[in-house]
Amino acid sequence: MVKAIAWMCFVTLTGCTTVGGSFCAIEHPIRLARAEVETLSDASTTAILAHNEKGAKLCGWKA
Repeated sequence: MVKAIAWMCFVTLTGCTTVGGSFCAIEHPIRLARAEVETLSDASTTAILAHNEKGAKLCGWKA
């Protein structure tokens, strides 16, 4: 019985894990079409710029 409960806890907890990796291995620059840029909110523009600047600094992404 104890083994069954332990096994159920193990299976449940392993289902919550995420795939790891460095930022550079799992992220890419966000590139937008001109029409998309014109419709972005200020908050979205700031978030995308921060993401791309982080990638440029850490991963050597080009502008």
